[in-house]
Amino acid sequence: MKSRDGMNAKGGRACETIHMTRRSLIRSGVGALLGVPLATRLAAEPPAAPYVPRRPSPGPIRDDRIVLGVSAAFSGPSRALGTELYRGSMAYFNHVNENGGVNGREIVMKLYDDGYQPDPCVANTIRLIQDETVFLLFNYVGTPTVTRALPVLKKFRDSRVYLFFPFTGAEPQREPPYGEFAFNLRASYRQETAGLVNNFLRIGRRRVAVFYQNDAYGRSGWAGVREALAAHGETMAGEATYTRGTQFGASMRDAVEILLARSPDAVICIGAYQACAAFARDAEILGLHIPVANVSFVGSENLLALMRENHDAPDEHTRWLVNSQVVPSYADESLAAVREYRELMERYDPSPPSPDQVDRIVEGEPYDTVPQSFVSLEGFVNAKLITEIIRRMGDDPTRSGIEEAVFQVRNYDLGVGERVRYGPGRRQGLQRVYYTVPEGDRFVPLDDWEERFGLA
Repeated sequence: MKSRDGMNAKGGRACETIHMTRRSLIRSGVGALLGVPLATRLAAEPPAAPYVPRRPSPGPIRDDRIVLGVSAAFSGPSRALGTELYRGSMAYFNHVNENGGVNGREIVMKLYDDGYQPDPCVANTIRLIQDETVFLLFNYVGTPTVTRALPVLKKFRDSRVYLFFPFTGAEPQREPPYGEFAFNLRASYRQETAGLVNNFLRIGRRRVAVFYQNDAYGRSGWAGVREALAAHGETMAGEATYTRGTQFGASMRDAVEILLARSPDAVICIGAYQACAAFARDAEILGLHIPVANVSFVGSENLLALMRENHDAPDEHTRWLVNSQVVPSYADESLAAVREYRELMERYDPSPPSPDQVDRIVEGEPYDTVPQSFVSLEGFVNAKLITEIIRRMGDDPTRSGIEEAVFQVRNYDLGVGERVRYGPGRRQGLQRVYYTVPEGDRFVPLDDWEERFGLA
């Protein structure tokens, strides 16, 4: 891996500068719009004037470009997720733009950093809709952010701004009252957790506990585990939580000891990579030698890198990890999309957004890019599909025509081994879940659950 923070992206025509500072977030008055207080308001700041929403412009499409609005984590402990999702998308958009764009138009991403925090995400979303007049919203990262952005889309429903392919498997953007404002590509957390539960029960590991982030994301996964266990007449063996934003250096001893007292056969983690890596590390140290599973949001490569760093026996240290994924292995070159992804990631090697491209809430944090990852592959296929949807809209794309264009995607071969289908009652394109385990410094497909994790 190599440090790329602060460099201009190769082929970076598809990004433009956004200035979003902590002060401007505080003064946005987002709480006045949505009827909730801003949790991150600083005591030193003067009271903010109410933010008065105005009817956004219809978002005219320029002759030379189509703008996608992005609010994601480019700083903070989850910055790897927003960064790698962006890099995967940029690899495809650079290729598209270098070959004439979509129906002659370049695809551009407007980037705002929300640090994986809800209030900045709300402020970003309002500005993208009202001030930037983007064509659509794209590649948002995380449940706590997306669930707070959805009411904004409902507020501005007349503008017909849709959220495409958020990096979350939670339910709010899949069901009423907000499901009509979003289109998902990835499988849901319910599907991921159900698969993990089913496989653990099948090999005799019936006492399943949960370690989860104490917010909307964690509770969504927790509910999925509970629902899957109930379908088999089982209940959770135990549960423990942590606070969003927890770093790898934090101790997870208390959480591990809570679960140790419940004698679980397996633990399913619903969290971000730094906290989940810390939990798996302390579980190993304290003798909780059982499978520790993570859902796709965790960011497998970043989690694994943290756990292997400065460890004398890294393979033994990560022996009990198993992660679910919503895209196939980036090493599976039998798949057309994977071959294309690997080729374009190597050709363009997109850098993290530079300071000229996104104003980070937290500045100066180092970040080492990952050559290939499940997250950047997801960003790549997100970009590939949104490009196809825009292409189908022809020479005169409008927001009012977006939904019809999506519903035309009924049996599309994205190159991942599963056809993409949408329709009025189907706003999630893919359904498949994959299971992976560490092999050296990467996760590989898990072929035999019984051999790997079966009870002796």
